[in-house]
Amino acid sequence: MGLRHLARRGSAPATRTLAGLPGGIVTRRRGRGSEPEDVRLWSEGDDRRFIDRNATARTGQLHVRTHHDERDRAVVLLADFRPSMLFGTRRTLRSVAAAEALALLGWRVAADGGRVGLAVASAGAPTVLRPAGGERAMIAVTGALAQAHAEALGTVSSARAAPEPPLEATLGLARSLLPAGGHVVIASALDDPGPGFDDLLTLLAERIAIRLILVSDAFERARPPGYYPFALADGHRGTALPATTATGQAEARLADYAHRGIAGVRLDVETGPEAYAPLMERLDAVL
Repeated sequence: MGLRHLARRGSAPATRTLAGLPGGIVTRRRGRGSEPEDVRLWSEGDDRRFIDRNATARTGQLHVRTHHDERDRAVVLLADFRPSMLFGTRRTLRSVAAAEALALLGWRVAADGGRVGLAVASAGAPTVLRPAGGERAMIAVTGALAQAHAEALGTVSSARAAPEPPLEATLGLARSLLPAGGHVVIASALDDPGPGFDDLLTLLAERIAIRLILVSDAFERARPPGYYPFALADGHRGTALPATTATGQAEARLADYAHRGIAGVRLDVETGPEAYAPLMERLDAVL
């Protein structure tokens, strides 16, 4: 919630919502749009003109079809809170930096008239919020991020003993929340994303817009030479001489994804939200 003021710097609300509309006077859009979004049970107050006859005939209960404006921008924020993200050597954990960046981006999208949803990958059950608009939706997103992160920290000791859960299941879940033309923004270090992650990512990039926030800890980019103590989940301890980290590895990874139509930015954990804000502004410009 405290990052909302940073997200507003340099933003121009209503820029996107007015794009393509004639006239110079700002007015509220009317109607329900023409792009189908969902089918749900009819409730008191729903317009009978939107009753879905097929679903009603199939189930025997009244159903209505909801719509949204085809110019509407729906964004699902995918936060990686798996055990490998609960790590950090400067300022904060990689998972916290990912949440900060997604919150900044979400506030920008909401202020611009878009809808924001959430999908959180963790060792437990995923957290999911359907895209919705306005400040209330972003309050729900920030609350869900905080709760999901607290739960991830609470189970980290037992989760580290198990294999890292793959990311592709949460990515598929995020895709299912979006209408045609939606956007998914992934904040992750992409450590062990799973054997089918890259294939699914490339496939989905042909249908929806996918953007990547590649989270990077200072220790990964510039590891001081020497031996490091370690402890494994099974209780085994020792020391090891890690291999030297290749310089420019994150940039090479981002360039590879860019060739597949997936734009991204590198997020350095130690720099903090003040430095994240212009990066999110740049990422927001390509959503």
